[in-house]
Amino acid sequence: MRVTLNDIQGPIAAEMAEFEKKFRTSMQSRVLLLDKIMSYIVKRKGKQMRPMFVFFSAKLFGGGITEATYRGAALIELLHTATLVHDDVVDDANYRRGFFSVNALWKNKIAVLVGDYLLSRGLLLSLQHDDFELLKIVSNSVKEMSEGELLQMEKARRLDITEEVYFDIIRQKTASLIASCCAVGASSAGADAETIEKARLFGEKVGIAFQIKDDLFDYGTAEIGKPVGIDIKEKKMTLPLIYALQQADWFTKRQMIYNVKNNKGKNEIINKVIDFVKKSGGLDYAIDQMHKYADEALQILNSFSPSPSRTSLEQLISYTIDREK
Repeated sequence: MRVTLNDIQGPIAAEMAEFEKKFRTSMQSRVLLLDKIMSYIVKRKGKQMRPMFVFFSAKLFGGGITEATYRGAALIELLHTATLVHDDVVDDANYRRGFFSVNALWKNKIAVLVGDYLLSRGLLLSLQHDDFELLKIVSNSVKEMSEGELLQMEKARRLDITEEVYFDIIRQKTASLIASCCAVGASSAGADAETIEKARLFGEKVGIAFQIKDDLFDYGTAEIGKPVGIDIKEKKMTLPLIYALQQADWFTKRQMIYNVKNNKGKNEIINKVIDFVKKSGGLDYAIDQMHKYADEALQILNSFSPSPSRTSLEQLISYTIDREK
């Protein structure tokens, strides 16, 4: 039977419930409109994987969950939510996780100000409690996420991203956030610098595996279901396609890049690219790489003594690479 996130969360269910209260308090405002929007954001929360990584990391890599751990988890959620609100404005997106985005309901000007408010609340939360080390870790993550996004935009124009550049992009865009969750958990619980770095590296490897899994969803498998081709429609170069192009002869490579550039959302062209990737071994290669990073994360965990938190983090790795959405 496949383990669910609710199963994994079991050992820290009380801490997660307490975190939700503290997080809601950290978002409150005396401005009625702002408080209404904050309530809406809290209601549409996602899988809560980030706080889980923080709390389990505090237990495994440090001395246990402290008040600083709650503040660290809230800081990550505040700053990350700020980036998501701003992303939706940049992308002109009307939905996030099946809900209307903030900009769809309250327009861009208010959405940008809401993002700024969330950012300032996160900064103040840390500064008011002298959590300078936690603020340093999370601020560095936000910087890397921004750089990764801009690097992807810069490279996307030519559609000729190498595997090395791809991994650099996803390390910054996706993995840096999970890495910061684990580092914050360890730091908040009093771990030394070497252990904090181990926790960060563990999170980075899980984050890379997580993003490769997302890449695979675009192509579909017997387990995942029908291919969707969204990344191809949006001209995003992901690992299965990058590998397939590396194996192709000059003419085929040029033809496939042309198809991606000029697909215009046509399923016939998108399916041609998907078939090309599958026949070239792109999916198999990406799956192998995903398992490689997951195994490297497990090796870091196995350097620590067995405990319920280590087991839970092992389950989070399995969930990352086995999830169906």
